[in-house]
Amino acid sequence: MPRVADHDQRRTQIARAFQRLLAAEGFAAVSFARVATEAGISVGLIQHYFAGKDVLLHFAYEDAARRLTERVRVRVRDGEAARLPLAEVLLDSLVELLPLDAERNVEYRVRQGLQAQAAHHSGLADVARQAGRDLLGHVSAVIGNGIGRGEVGPGVDAVLAARTILATVQGLADQVALSGADAFPARDVLRPVIGLVFNGQNGLPPTR
Repeated sequence: MPRVADHDQRRTQIARAFQRLLAAEGFAAVSFARVATEAGISVGLIQHYFAGKDVLLHFAYEDAARRLTERVRVRVRDGEAARLPLAEVLLDSLVELLPLDAERNVEYRVRQGLQAQAAHHSGLADVARQAGRDLLGHVSAVIGNGIGRGEVGPGVDAVLAARTILATVQGLADQVALSGADAFPARDVLRPVIGLVFNGQNGLPPTR
């Protein structure tokens, strides 16, 4: 029997090739021809799955955002299931947003490159907003659970605190990208910021 193509897998293969090129060379250097070479397929096959570059941009951005959000979600789920201190759960999950290894560095550069394009592309702007809402929701939920456990003070606004922490993470990600993952202990920078929120009666600010 003829082999049936896995269309989702093929789209992802193309999107990941695009992401690698974007991370390495910037948006202007990426073309269907370059993506085809990187993915080891024909330009015609890319055009079969993506009618134009804007469609590929949108899919590639969604793919990068989805991978990142899923890693954060899994970290939060596993940490809470293990009944770890929520400050530690949050620290471990937010480290996934930092470009501390090759995979996360590509994701960071893809997000930065496509967020810049989002200013002039409503579809990309929608992806960016949804990704931001998802991350805000995860962090707010952990803080809300911390209030319930007594690890966060009862008067804390979970959404405001989450926005503050995420703003710190974004700035820290930029510094890591510019200075290199080995330039300073990124976790040690983020730890006290989380500790300012998780300082309730039963709070256990990160100490590792």
